[in-house]
Amino acid sequence: MILIYPPVVKPCEPPAGLAKLAGVMYAHDIRCKVIDANLEGISSLLPEREPGGYRLGKRMTGGNKGVIPKNLLNTWTYRSFRDLGTNITALSSWETYKNVDRYKRAVADINRVLEVAASESGVHLGLANYLDRNLSPVRSADLIRASETPEQNPFYGYFKKRLAEALEQECPAHVGFSLNYLSQALCTFAMIGFLKREWPGIRVILGGGLVTSWMRRDGWSNPFGGLVDNLVAGPGEAALLSIHGAAYRQGHYAPDYDVLSMNDYLAPGPVLPYSASSGCYWSRCSFCPERAEGNPYAPTPVEQVLEDISSLTEKTKPSLVHLLDNAVSPALLKGMAGSSLRLPWYGFVRVSSQLTDLDFCRALKRSGCVMLQLGLESGDQDVLDNMQKGFDLMTASAALKTLKKAGIATYVYLIFGTPWETVAEARETLDFAVRHSREIDFLNLAIFNLPVNSPEARELKVSDFYEGDLSLYRSFFHPRGWERSLVRQFLDREFKKHLAIAPILRKSPPIFTSNHAPFFIMNAC
Repeated sequence: MILIYPPVVKPCEPPAGLAKLAGVMYAHDIRCKVIDANLEGISSLLPEREPGGYRLGKRMTGGNKGVIPKNLLNTWTYRSFRDLGTNITALSSWETYKNVDRYKRAVADINRVLEVAASESGVHLGLANYLDRNLSPVRSADLIRASETPEQNPFYGYFKKRLAEALEQECPAHVGFSLNYLSQALCTFAMIGFLKREWPGIRVILGGGLVTSWMRRDGWSNPFGGLVDNLVAGPGEAALLSIHGAAYRQGHYAPDYDVLSMNDYLAPGPVLPYSASSGCYWSRCSFCPERAEGNPYAPTPVEQVLEDISSLTEKTKPSLVHLLDNAVSPALLKGMAGSSLRLPWYGFVRVSSQLTDLDFCRALKRSGCVMLQLGLESGDQDVLDNMQKGFDLMTASAALKTLKKAGIATYVYLIFGTPWETVAEARETLDFAVRHSREIDFLNLAIFNLPVNSPEARELKVSDFYEGDLSLYRSFFHPRGWERSLVRQFLDREFKKHLAIAPILRKSPPIFTSNHAPFFIMNAC
């Protein structure tokens, strides 16, 4: 079979989910080809280099050449095309990660080239986003329409040729798509529509994180009958084997990255993504999608994780290991701290007393820990308690200070506009961030969205957030009157402009955010 990772997602590391599926398929003697259509598709839209450099007025769009609209011909566009090769090389060079301004310019200019390349398709395209002026990824009717008109997709020239070649070589009975993000949805269905039109006998399998969320919505009814042959919710290993008539043999199967090119991504070295669990070990936070969707926590034993990482790094020689868990468990953190791996790594963790132990944090640092992502969410204790985060601000403060002493960077996540917050509580969060500005290396600021399936949503007056039958969020009338427009105003006029906060935000990598942040820390060491 063929497994496809569709556009558009940040092209900075290989798709871990497909590597894991490939490992299981090969272990069960089922031939499997993996195509990272995200990386390949984005590359296909970039101009071909000609003698003397890149030239405006001529570009490759999956093999089709077109003229750039006059309204997009400006100084920025000229510079972006002229320096494209230099900028792509820059993101693959460690030297660039010593200068955040040089980095930002390279990212913005590559993004500009993609935006221009897709402009004739009515799509606002970037390195991490895909917005169609006419079609919405949260409306099943629009996804079906995308499948009926694949020629209108900016990646059509690429996938028309690529899929034809792969099908001719592999002669598969099944083609599977891994759909995890809304930014992939319209492209996924355009590719499915093309396949079904040209090879109607091919059976299409659709799975991934976004599909799981759709299927676990209350009242789910499949709108894609006749287009998608099998929809898969949750981990797909057993389902794929069953579709192929094979029984899943219990055991552990390491991901197989031999099926992917590790060196072609926009990063200064190969990144090895690894998931040590599915679900979340805490799974108690208010509005938790894992809890609302009924996703059980299933960890891989710590010893097995360490063995996998050791063997995979021997094969792939990564510059960085990315732990993908919703939250790295205390047991795995302890295992990493006591290991002899000595590999640069980062991941998401919960605030806990474990991170207030200086000796433990220094052991994490010796193991290679470069950065930890912390879901602090709020600097107000009442808000944290209502969110059922399970930690207090004294612990959070001590953890930030201890990690700083140990030399581990922090990427702190804050969320504003929850039902228990007003501007007063938001200012408590601002005060906390200011007091700890020396311990916070990067910040992610988000406005709260109400998950459609959350039990807590029943206690709020809600309306549709997006006009679409596949929307995962709802709008709600804030019980304390702090609506989204007021939250946004606070963030823009007060939080982001604070003299202690603005420098932190300025050094956060645009678009690639936490995926590229560790490289700046590694370069500074």
